[in-house]
Amino acid sequence: MKTLSLVSALLFSALTSWAADGVKLTDADGRVRVEIGGKLFTEYHYRDTPRPVLYPVIGATGAGMTRNYPMKEVEGETKDHPHHRGIQWSHTRINEVTTWGESKARDGTPPGRTVHQKFLELSSGPKLGVIRSENQIVAGDGKPVCAELLTIRFHSRGPVRVMDYDVELRATHGDVVLGDQKDGGMAIRVAESMRVDKPLAKGEKKPAVGDGHIVLSSGARDGEAWGKRAAWCDYYGPVEGKIAGVAIFDHPSNPRHPTWWHARTYGLCSANPFGIASFEKNPDKNFGNMTVPAGKSVTFRYRFYFHAGDEKQGKVEQEYAAYVKETGGAK
Repeated sequence: MKTLSLVSALLFSALTSWAADGVKLTDADGRVRVEIGGKLFTEYHYRDTPRPVLYPVIGATGAGMTRNYPMKEVEGETKDHPHHRGIQWSHTRINEVTTWGESKARDGTPPGRTVHQKFLELSSGPKLGVIRSENQIVAGDGKPVCAELLTIRFHSRGPVRVMDYDVELRATHGDVVLGDQKDGGMAIRVAESMRVDKPLAKGEKKPAVGDGHIVLSSGARDGEAWGKRAAWCDYYGPVEGKIAGVAIFDHPSNPRHPTWWHARTYGLCSANPFGIASFEKNPDKNFGNMTVPAGKSVTFRYRFYFHAGDEKQGKVEQEYAAYVKETGGAK
């Protein structure tokens, strides 16, 4: 009897620990709710958006780390770039189809979309939760361009938040050309209060300096970070009265590692290995094209690391080294 009671107590303790620290995924109404330790971390939108989007995203201090617009109207937020939705992967030129922008081209061509097909995995666990989704990238007329396999892993790591975001593009309908364009890649639009430059006020020719900062692993900061190559980029600033940051890690196995950073002082941060012509001022607008032959695939791997404080207080450099060691480094 005592043995049975002990087993029951241990089982109850394990279940309680999972509930307190584990990762729980719940699918309903076209979105997957992700909770860590019983608290909302993010929601994966796969029906009500032109591409998969993570919004909101709650950081290490308990505050929202992304701009709300256009997912939600909040008074005082800027309404530029309505295609900057939370966290997403997209690109402007996938066989000349855009999944980045949401407006028609000058010739009236509608934008492309990344369409959810099915989930290959939705799993919860005491230390890890996983979304594996099979998607299809289509042109504005619905014609298939290629397949996308998206794998997102959510880690339970105490006060910090860690998320791995892997994108595999499969050339299922002929060659896929990822065109040279600065607008694309693995992106986040951070909270308004984290901006390096404040929104341009009426009558101003130059925006006022904000309270946020951009830091690259190379040491480049703020406005000097745009178009530079680095293994990681950290964007930090005040959010609801506390300093918080988010770093994007570029995996060493990624094509063209270390990547270029389309990191803007108005709040956008994107790891983009394609926009070389713009970043390097190359006159050949197709210089950075990347071709995936028919039947082949290419994979891009990233980690999002949400921390309190600046890049030094958040130990971003050490976390990047741990990421490389944990995931096996370059292939």
